[in-house]
Amino acid sequence: MPNMRLTKNEMPAQEPEERAKNFFEVTFGYTAETAMDEAKRCLHCKNKPCVGGCPVRIHIPDFIAKVAEGAFEEAYQIIQQTSSLPAVCGRVCPQETQCEQQCVRGKKGEPVAIGRLERFVADWHNANSCDLPVKAEPNGHKVAVVGSGPAGLTCAGDLAKRGYDVTVFEALHLAGGVLSYGIPEFRLPKLIVQKEIDNLKALGVKVETNMVVGRVLSVDELLESGFEAVFVGSGAGLPRFMNIPGENLKSVFSANEFLTRVNLMKAYKEDARTPVFHAKKVAVVGGGNVAMDAARCALRLGAEVQIIYRRSEAELPARAEEVEHAKEEGIVFRFLTNPTEILEGEDGGVRGITCVRMELGEPDASGRRRPVEVAGSEYTVDCDCVIMALGTSPNPLIKNTTKGLETQKWGGIIADEHGQTSRAGVFAGGDAVTGAATVILAMGAGKTAAEAMDAYIREKQGQ
Repeated sequence: MPNMRLTKNEMPAQEPEERAKNFFEVTFGYTAETAMDEAKRCLHCKNKPCVGGCPVRIHIPDFIAKVAEGAFEEAYQIIQQTSSLPAVCGRVCPQETQCEQQCVRGKKGEPVAIGRLERFVADWHNANSCDLPVKAEPNGHKVAVVGSGPAGLTCAGDLAKRGYDVTVFEALHLAGGVLSYGIPEFRLPKLIVQKEIDNLKALGVKVETNMVVGRVLSVDELLESGFEAVFVGSGAGLPRFMNIPGENLKSVFSANEFLTRVNLMKAYKEDARTPVFHAKKVAVVGGGNVAMDAARCALRLGAEVQIIYRRSEAELPARAEEVEHAKEEGIVFRFLTNPTEILEGEDGGVRGITCVRMELGEPDASGRRRPVEVAGSEYTVDCDCVIMALGTSPNPLIKNTTKGLETQKWGGIIADEHGQTSRAGVFAGGDAVTGAATVILAMGAGKTAAEAMDAYIREKQGQ
């Protein structure tokens, strides 16, 4: 019989006052006993609505049934049939708006903790299994993947499982894309990312780092050198700013730069070779997951932190869990507030940020109520550092160096529902197409493109 308890098992975590001072993972994960108990809450619905809410179509009830039995390795094998990064997704995927949102148990209580169970299964496998993935029989075809973020890694893994000779080209010195440079250690330990990449390498995927496609070599040159198809999963790493006075001051950062220094370059360590500015009072502008990550990193570096967001708390795009964690750790939120100028202090730094209060007016094109400035409400927030977390767009480098590649006005590569671009043999997906989105949506795009690339090459060969 199912466990009909209305609430999820709680996720154990570090106490807020403790975790706010370190970069260790905030949550500890379920024990085997807790995971089995949570798994028994699943009703195993015949129509499996949770699967429809998963961009990579994990066989959710099937793996949960194995967890309930204590067959954790079998559960892992079910997950990895469709997901190349289960330990990552179990940590950073917004299950509350995807698979768990579709869970029938959520109609009269809390949904089954699908994400927490996925994390448990992946962590159990990594801790207890020494078996490497089985390398597929080579099919004689060669493909390239540009970018080693979630879209690129998923595409590479799915193609390797089909027998393709896959090479991933990564611009930075470490593979992982946003998983390595964007998401903090306390949310996603980098050993987890490396383990997932090692699993892909065991499948035969080759990874070449320090390869800036568009500079070192181009997509055209990849196609001319023997690669039969190319997937572009280069992400959206070009930061946006507000274009207000003071944004050029030396203690104003994009969230991308700040997080890259902290996460990839370990700038939080005392002996860091590329240290980041240690501010006393930080203002983070934005309300998404990236804003939460930047704010919580700044807090751990010893600053008092405020998040400035122009809409109300109800419109925050960040995950509820991340907002809750930020509040618990002592980060202050200034809602319905919009910056108008960053004030210059000593030596070209920041001494404050001028803001105006906002109120919500009529809905805009996104369906959210448009924030409108309140006349005469200007005031100053005291700070010595500002981090802009306003979203990103794709770097134009690949667009500008690839013949016949059509893009949107804002820079996104135009691709159809299968990932096919305007250039034959070139496919694209993830943030490079949609702009900044979630890890799991990028993975779904990588999976879709892998299927299309396989069909494209088979058609060319008359198979």
